[in-house]
Amino acid sequence: MAEAIPAGHAMKNRSYDKAFLIDMDGVITKGMSLIPGSKEFVDRLKKGNHKFLFLTNNSYYTPQMLNRNLSNLGIDVGDDHFYTSAMAVSSFLLYQKPGCSAYVIGGRGLLEELEKANITVTEKKPDYVIVGETSEYDYKRIVEATHLIQEGARFIATNPDITGPTERGPVPACGALVAPIEKVTGVSPYFLGKPNPAMMYWARKKLGVHSASCFMIGDRMDTDIIGGIESGMTTCLVLSGVTSNKIALRFPYQPDYIFQNVGEIDPDAILPRRDRVE
Repeated sequence: MAEAIPAGHAMKNRSYDKAFLIDMDGVITKGMSLIPGSKEFVDRLKKGNHKFLFLTNNSYYTPQMLNRNLSNLGIDVGDDHFYTSAMAVSSFLLYQKPGCSAYVIGGRGLLEELEKANITVTEKKPDYVIVGETSEYDYKRIVEATHLIQEGARFIATNPDITGPTERGPVPACGALVAPIEKVTGVSPYFLGKPNPAMMYWARKKLGVHSASCFMIGDRMDTDIIGGIESGMTTCLVLSGVTSNKIALRFPYQPDYIFQNVGEIDPDAILPRRDRVE
């Protein structure tokens, strides 16, 4: 009979290692430039062998495209370090209704993830209508989506963001694209992207980590920080994006940490909420 291992000598549970979920826009990049300190932070993550994923609500880009964009800016992490709202949608559908069908208004990132999940894209009596960021959004497709929802298709969208950043300024994002369909049908979409805790759950599942050991780093109180709090993670707000200290104080919930940028974060030294001594 094998000898029992004393509790104090049990093998370390790797799910309790620190891990990091990191927003991209306003945290790592701003437009086509790196935010100061972001490369150094990623280097520290890699040097410390910390698990991490870049989280983005933008469903248009594939992980390969996102990795290529970062690599061109000097950060090379590999395709497997990205988790998008499109991936959250496919995870949700595999959980809810494997082998389902969908009418899709969305870009390459969304279409590729649905294909990987064996979800049939069709206009004929689909189970779902799914909307994400796209460069092909026209009246005909809005009308078709409206009819299909009225005929019984369930309504899903990749994320609630009203705008997305570009070099020339904000442009309509998924939350804006669903508005005409929602107003006509009276049906609100189920958003899978941040701040939905489901996206946080599947991202953590991909890393194989526990929420108590996971840090959510973002620049938005209404998506990154609230999503992290509701998922039981330790939250870090960076002031390099859309949120200032003054704006952050107006929210009823507050992050565990506030930094000027990710360059100030030492992944080896930072403590999860459960280990902090106030």
